[in-house]
Amino acid sequence: MKSETKLTRAKAKLMLEHPYFGSIASALDFKPDEDIEAFRSDGTQFAYNDDFLEACSVEEVEFALANAAMHYALAHQSRSGKREGWLWQLATDYAINSMLMKNNLHPPDRINYQSRFDGMYAEEIYAVLESEIDDKEYVEEEQKSEKIVQDEEGDVEFLEQLLQKAIAQDELPKDLDRFFPQIAESRIDWRDALHQYVQRHAKEDYRFFPPNKRYIHQGFALPSLQSELLKIVVAIDTSGSIDERRLAQFFAEFEAIMQRFNSFEIDLIACDSKIQYHQKFYPGDILEYRTKGGGGTDFRPVFHFMAEQIDNPTLLLYFTDAQGRFPEFEPGFDTLWVLPDAAEVPFGEKLIIEDEKE
Repeated sequence: MKSETKLTRAKAKLMLEHPYFGSIASALDFKPDEDIEAFRSDGTQFAYNDDFLEACSVEEVEFALANAAMHYALAHQSRSGKREGWLWQLATDYAINSMLMKNNLHPPDRINYQSRFDGMYAEEIYAVLESEIDDKEYVEEEQKSEKIVQDEEGDVEFLEQLLQKAIAQDELPKDLDRFFPQIAESRIDWRDALHQYVQRHAKEDYRFFPPNKRYIHQGFALPSLQSELLKIVVAIDTSGSIDERRLAQFFAEFEAIMQRFNSFEIDLIACDSKIQYHQKFYPGDILEYRTKGGGGTDFRPVFHFMAEQIDNPTLLLYFTDAQGRFPEFEPGFDTLWVLPDAAEVPFGEKLIIEDEKE
């Protein structure tokens, strides 16, 4: 089968079975190039060796197109920084091909794939490869097998529309969030879990003011029902290990909780190695937080403060990286640690903010 015919069939098959990859691949320019052994993508063009494609099955060409599509999709957001260009691109290729295989695409021969890199981010793969480049022969061999040339700016709006469409239609490829952290943000799974956890601690609260008017004429002053009063403590780690972006995210989630409930009483505590800030918030209050801190991390002051200053606490949400000194004893209230990764905590429950990984 001629390579042009095979490309046409592979594109149609990819569009049908993996529409996200297929839509991107259809935007690529195709160019035969006898100076390369297999195929390569520079972010806008799919160059291929005729003999190589003719020896491939349609399914293998489909894989090659999906690989090119992903390099196109990633071209506008290269995270190479000061990394060695060819090695970073190789690491990205390993990560892409691992993801494509997880989506049941069939790889041709001579692709960059090693099972040891399955599930790893390109940054992690790069670190492994970099540690191995002392072997000059290894480096030269890997440079020869490089498929990618240079990243170029893609059509960001086009790619973003495809991404959002795939999310909306539940057609997102497996493992794609390793390349697009905003996917996790758009799904907000962990935020839903956080709010559901908080919701369970909102309770029907009975108060004598204002009294229940139903029985006043009989001389009884019974309590009235204030529905879903949320009374919790939120602690935010302001130590030096929490950068400004993460700190802003922590406070944004606190504000989201305030907006989600109509009736609440929330104690906000900012703490590094000591209490830096405390304020009680009620409905209608405006969040103007202070970020004083930047020292070491000690969780004990928050628990001591709650024991001495807060009546009958039921729930503590602690936004932190869990890198600090914990209390020796478990408190008599629920504790939920909201963490950027799976750090160990001695008690309570953990909720991982998974959308921060790249």
